[in-house]
Parts: sequence; structure tokens; C-alpha cells
Amino acid sequence: MAAPTYHGAAKAFHWLTALAVFGLLGIGLWMTGLPISLLKLQVYAWHKWIGLVVLVLTVLRLLWRWWHPPPPLPATITRWERALAPAGHWVLLFLLVAMPTSGWLMSSAAGVAVAWFGVLPLPDLVPRNPDLFEALRSVHFVLSRCLIVVVALHVAAVLHHDVLRRDGIFRRMWPFGGV
Repeated sequence: MAAPTYHGAAKAFHWLTALAVFGLLGIGLWMTGLPISLLKLQVYAWHKWIGLVVLVLTVLRLLWRWWHPPPPLPATITRWERALAPAGHWVLLFLLVAMPTSGWLMSSAAGVAVAWFGVLPLPDLVPRNPDLFEALRSVHFVLSRCLIVVVALHVAAVLHHDVLRRDGIFRRMWPFGGV
């Protein structure tokens, strides 16, 4: 009998968020080295917009999960994995909320208005404050490195389960039917 899989909505939230996060990490690492130009301003805007998409997707995902708990883990999962997996997922979800929130706060503290996709103006979360901006820039940087580590651990766990153990954990979240 096949292991229970995640609902299609949970899979959609997961994979849309994953694509956005990988894009954001790549863009974020690239954009900081760009010289001041129109391109840099456009890239920063897209980074902010997609970051807000991640925030919205994560909030929706958390609401979905509130009413639709994940399927039970297979019996082959060890005791330590049963404890570590949910903790890892909650750390990842925390970072997916904290990263875009710290970016939004950072823009507010810099006095840079954010209009989501250039259309929906968002309120400043804090008043303009250069010292707060610098502190938030450091927070955003540290959170980005934490996110990179946690995503790498997540991918490593997926590979461990799918390639080495072949226990069906990955297939529960795969969006394209059986693999």
C-alpha cells in the first residue's frame, strides 16, 4: 500500500514557495554586487515583490496546515527523525516569515516605499531610521544564511530518504504523481 501523500494544495504551496525561495536566494546573492543603476533598482524591486509572495504563500500554507495536518510519517522513520523533521519544518517556516518581514522592515527603516508589483502600496512598518536600517540589514543577512543552511539540510534529508532509504518520503510531496 502506498504511503499517504500531501494534499494537492499543500504540494502547490510547497513547490511554489521552493521555486520562489531558490530564485530569491540567487537574486539576493547576485544583486548586492551590482553597481548602482536602473537595473539594480529593478532587481531590488523584484526581490522585494517575490519576497512578499513568499510571505503570503507561507501564511496561506500555515493556515492550510492548521486545518489539514500533514499525513503521518511511515513506520520506517526512526524516533530521532520523528522528532527532528517537524522541528526542521517549523524552523524553515519561521525563516520563510522572518526573511520577507525583515526585508519589509528594512525598506521601511531606509525610507524606501514598497509597492507590491508596482501597484499595491504597502504601509511602512517602522519610521525612517538609518540606525535601525543597519541593524535590520544585519538581521536580514544572518537570516538569509540561516535559510541557506536549513534549505540545504532539507534537501539533504530529501536525498537521504529518496536515494539511500527509498522510503517514500519524497514521493509524498512530489506534485507529478508517482516517481
